[in-house]
Amino acid sequence: MSENVKAPENKMGVQPVGKLILSMSVPMMISMLVLALYNIVDSIFVSMISENALTAVSLAFPIQNLMIAVSTGTGVGINAFVSKYLGAKEYEKANSIANNGIYLAIFSYIGFALFCGFFGGPLIRAMAGEGENAEIIAYGTEYIRIVGLMSFGLFIQMVMERLIQSTGKTLYSMITQITGAVINIILDPIFIFTFDLGVVGAALATVLGQILACGLAIWFNLKKNPELTISLKKYRLSGKAVRDIYSVGIPSIVMGSIGSLMTFGMNRILMGFTSTAAAVFGVYFKVQSFVFMPVFGLNNGIVPIIAYNYGARKRSRIMETMKLGLTYAGIIMLVGTVVFQIFPELLLSMFNPTPAMLEIGVPALRIISLSFICAAVGIVFTSVFQALGNGMLSLIASIIRQLVVLLPAAYILSSLWGLSAIWWSFLIAEVVCILVLSVFMRNLYNKKIKTIEE
Repeated sequence: MSENVKAPENKMGVQPVGKLILSMSVPMMISMLVLALYNIVDSIFVSMISENALTAVSLAFPIQNLMIAVSTGTGVGINAFVSKYLGAKEYEKANSIANNGIYLAIFSYIGFALFCGFFGGPLIRAMAGEGENAEIIAYGTEYIRIVGLMSFGLFIQMVMERLIQSTGKTLYSMITQITGAVINIILDPIFIFTFDLGVVGAALATVLGQILACGLAIWFNLKKNPELTISLKKYRLSGKAVRDIYSVGIPSIVMGSIGSLMTFGMNRILMGFTSTAAAVFGVYFKVQSFVFMPVFGLNNGIVPIIAYNYGARKRSRIMETMKLGLTYAGIIMLVGTVVFQIFPELLLSMFNPTPAMLEIGVPALRIISLSFICAAVGIVFTSVFQALGNGMLSLIASIIRQLVVLLPAAYILSSLWGLSAIWWSFLIAEVVCILVLSVFMRNLYNKKIKTIEE
């Protein structure tokens, strides 16, 4: 679209904010919930092969998580700047960011395909530790090599979905994500059991779901997203566009990687007491995704709204989006807290728990859930930082929460009062994080939002 062509105002600049947030976020919330369900169902299918198969796929997860962190982090940068330039009516710049995002997806795929092909096996072997199990190593190596060598679907799908979101068409993004997840779930039992492919079948189901979703996302952008022009021939690789994307994207990528470090450290502390405690920690992450995923979906809806209205210089809409975002996120997390407080046994029962797991897990879920509402504030503030191009603030806050506060607090509490005290480290970390984020938000408001004249 030429800069001289006058386009109609995008809905992100004119639609009532409350209705806009819901129309942008609800599809993303639904797709996130489907992904959370998929993660649990996928694990169930793999566990039906054997415990070694489930262990192997678990060992491959840190590498997969890094791939997801790179793809989503790049997508956050693309989303923020495309929305900003569309809001400012700078269409050529928006198109440059969009097409350079596709270049970055291709480069990321090549990098991870080579990485998983050459280093996937040795990393699985290294993570297996002493008392190596040949079957686990073989399963894990097969799985991560297939997932890495065919990861182009993951990377391109993520970019294409962010382009759809950046123009406010989150319904199409929801359809894409749900399609990929459903295809994966359908193909899992067919490939694993009917075709008797085992772990290889699980890997193929995963990448085929991503590839088909990728194709659908490309089609939506070409046919249903006229505000952006996708043409790698017209828009060449641009150093400025890449720097813009990664100025927001790299902090998000690092944040995704920090979670893996925190999980590793927490598991080391918990294993010092009992392996059951580490199992409870793993179960918690599975279950809490049903609470956090809708808030992350809300976050994905808020980012382009704030970025668009920042580009359009509409301060009142930015502030209203922030306030309603905090309200909606708080309500979701309050409901989650109530469920965790009243039904912890029911939540744990999905994972066939032993009496020991229930003894540790019931109080753990109740204590950790006390931090949910604080986490809601942190997630919304993070979305504001990303939308305004200050992703580094999100990175700093994430490092403080997970590495500077959470892990040391867990270690100190475990040393002084034992296993049952460890779970309080989550609430301590969230409270400290909110204090830090509040300082960041005040400074950002004074520098970028308060100065906007409507």
